[in-house]
Amino acid sequence: MREVTNLGPLLLASIWWIACGAPDASGGGDAPGTDDSATGSPAGTATPPPEIALNGSAKRFCSAIWVSQRDRREALYQSILLTEDDVSDYESGRLAFDVDEERRVVTASQGGAAGRARYIGDQGCVILPRWTDKVFFTPRQVVSALPDAATTPWPMGDLLPDGPLPDDVDAELVSEAVRLMFTPGDNRAAFVAVHRGRIIAEEYGPGVHKDTQLESWSMGKSMTATLIGRLIQMGHLDLWQAAPVPEWRNSADDPRAAIRIADLLRMSSGLRFTNSGATPEQMAQAFIPGQWDHWLGYGAPIDVFRFSTTREPEFPPNTVGRYRNSDPWTLGYIVRRVVENELGEEYLTWPQRALFDRIGIRRFIMETDAHGNFILTGYNYGTPRNWARVGMLYLQRGMWNGERLLPEEFVDFVSSPAPAWDPPVYGGQFWVNPAGDDGRGIRVPTLPPDAYNAAGAGEQRTYIIPSRDLVMVVQSHRSPAAHAPDRTEREYEALGMVVKAVDPEWSW
Repeated sequence: MREVTNLGPLLLASIWWIACGAPDASGGGDAPGTDDSATGSPAGTATPPPEIALNGSAKRFCSAIWVSQRDRREALYQSILLTEDDVSDYESGRLAFDVDEERRVVTASQGGAAGRARYIGDQGCVILPRWTDKVFFTPRQVVSALPDAATTPWPMGDLLPDGPLPDDVDAELVSEAVRLMFTPGDNRAAFVAVHRGRIIAEEYGPGVHKDTQLESWSMGKSMTATLIGRLIQMGHLDLWQAAPVPEWRNSADDPRAAIRIADLLRMSSGLRFTNSGATPEQMAQAFIPGQWDHWLGYGAPIDVFRFSTTREPEFPPNTVGRYRNSDPWTLGYIVRRVVENELGEEYLTWPQRALFDRIGIRRFIMETDAHGNFILTGYNYGTPRNWARVGMLYLQRGMWNGERLLPEEFVDFVSSPAPAWDPPVYGGQFWVNPAGDDGRGIRVPTLPPDAYNAAGAGEQRTYIIPSRDLVMVVQSHRSPAAHAPDRTEREYEALGMVVKAVDPEWSW
């Protein structure tokens, strides 16, 4: 864990340069993470320093080119240029992107400021510090041990059954839902629905196919939870134990020692960490005063694990539920420490062996910071079928082909409302959908109250509905400037139609 634990000065130098030593620049490019709360509500008024924004833009474009292999113009307008101002700046030349094909480096520049990212292989694209083109870890090739997907039956492979849908599925209603989901102008990327283990709906937008690695954003938080669940099932962690973070035990009276793994999963750690909704007083105490801490991992070349574990406490654990990247990054730190120090395994390839190969996933790109830490709060790329497999693992209560991969208690935990959240819309790195007497808990009114979902910015969702034996995956191109403002309403309507297609009694 040398990269994680011994880079404090480098972390501080990176952010200090951004906060205090950056060139003066007008404009700010785009703002990574503007809707990362996954709630659909306005993100607020904080504007990141231009280098942070430009780093994020360069990283996303780099990933679109070499991870997702998208058409570059299409990717720019649908996933990189997030606002009308960004579009105007790009078309006027004020915002520019340079792509170095040989070095696989993308540079975004505006007003004298610049940000860079580099493609490094199976760890995707990484934001680069200003002073080097190198990263501070050794990239690893990730190889699946699974046989050819084309000749392996679903869900361990991609070979689907022939013939019509089962008689208890209303195929016409499913088709109508798909048509609604792909309304022109919504820039939907993909939709997959799985009922009783069988794919009953599958559709892709222009330029997208079943093997396209699509930006999944904060659905990756649920992937972090799943890795924690694997380690719990393997006997290396306990859901209710104090979080094994050595930095929180350096003094006998450190209140962070009371933070449990369960509190981190529920985003109820109480660590001081600013994001949308922070008060002016809280913003004044951010790492960069006036800026959201939540953004830094998306745009600053920092060690995200060290950044999160060194935040001071603000509230007692399990008393305040807030959407903050500090908690999933700390969980990621715990995963890395256990994998390297207890299992003695290679961290960057461990998820493929311990999880992905066991549920039919041959490729899932989890990008890292410059220190080799997975940034699973946003920088991850998965296919819709692979997200469907993750949903099926939870639908099967942690079992897969007769092997228990996650404890049943863990599945129940992540899908149950966290007590510190008001309204009760969050579980354990998943969003939940309780009805509630006053209706405040409803997040997706067209779905049953037992539904829960992984959620990411820009309409990335994996819905799990145990009562209907149903998983639905929605992935969309992110830019709010490139799609109709009411596409969420159409998504909800289409989801409800699929539920009704498998349960004629369902209504909302």
